[in-house]
Amino acid sequence: MRRATATPADPGLAELAPDQRLRRLELTVTRRLNGLLHGQYRGLLPGPGSEPSGSREYRPGEDEVRRMDWAVTARTAVPHVRQVDADRELTTWLLVDASASMEFGTAELDKRELAVAAVAAVGFLTAGVGNCLGAQVLRADGVRRFPARSGRTHLLALLRALLAAPRATAPTDRPGHGPIAAAPDLADGLDALHRIANRRGLVVVISDFIDGLPDDPGQTAPWERTLRRLAVRHQVLAIEVTDPRELELPDVGLITLVDPETGRHREVCTSDRRLRERYAEAAAAQREQVHQALRRSGATHLPLRTDGDWSADIVRHVHAQRRLAAAPVGQFRGGVA
Repeated sequence: MRRATATPADPGLAELAPDQRLRRLELTVTRRLNGLLHGQYRGLLPGPGSEPSGSREYRPGEDEVRRMDWAVTARTAVPHVRQVDADRELTTWLLVDASASMEFGTAELDKRELAVAAVAAVGFLTAGVGNCLGAQVLRADGVRRFPARSGRTHLLALLRALLAAPRATAPTDRPGHGPIAAAPDLADGLDALHRIANRRGLVVVISDFIDGLPDDPGQTAPWERTLRRLAVRHQVLAIEVTDPRELELPDVGLITLVDPETGRHREVCTSDRRLRERYAEAAAAQREQVHQALRRSGATHLPLRTDGDWSADIVRHVHAQRRLAAAPVGQFRGGVA
């Protein structure tokens, strides 16, 4: 189920030059996030490492047998695994969805601008001596790769490129305009990322995750398998970007909905209460389908909304991950916070 395209609700933000928007993003991250999140990048997402830091009891289904601490297990007669701190040098790979479905927004930001804000947050939070950041940007004309490099200059160049990139436009479905060229989908971007992310590290996927989502909830999305493969080797953080109008329709009379990926149009009368209820039910089912797919893939799920305080959402997520990593055995067994 696709959504209608729309212009950002805050034209002042959209009309800012890339460098001005970049400075605003950097100020938000450095003042808000760095002020609330003390410590190194390990707080963003607990990850595997190489520095011993003790042992804890083995958790069936969660821990790898090769990490068993046999000395402690023999001494206590209770299975234990070795705990390690994350490596001092972290390689982070980003997959940023910049397809036509991300060119939508009815709040302070559109989905694409929120995706860039998420990139800025991840980039500044994982910055450190020796840490590298690379990115794959999924666009209508292909997948653009930014090699993994370290340093603030590289991060600012990546953000500037994302902000200055031309916006994707919906193809037309009118007769006489020829067939619509197939654009790379999310599965293609994940496959490309899987081929180049050789070193164990952090993978962050920023998308609305509606690309290729099957109508039948019993079927799996084409990107789920590759995401699961990435989660075997890497810590994967899936940042889901949504807009409030994707979840419910307002009562504004007759509107035209446009599929941003195919250009198909449909006129809908939003005065019909039953129609709005069916729309909300279908949207809720779709978001639950995405949530379950991410959960099955082993990715940590961070939902962000264009009408929400994205920096506060990231702060809450980081604190939840820290509590999860420090929790004693038996706590937070039900899933990731």
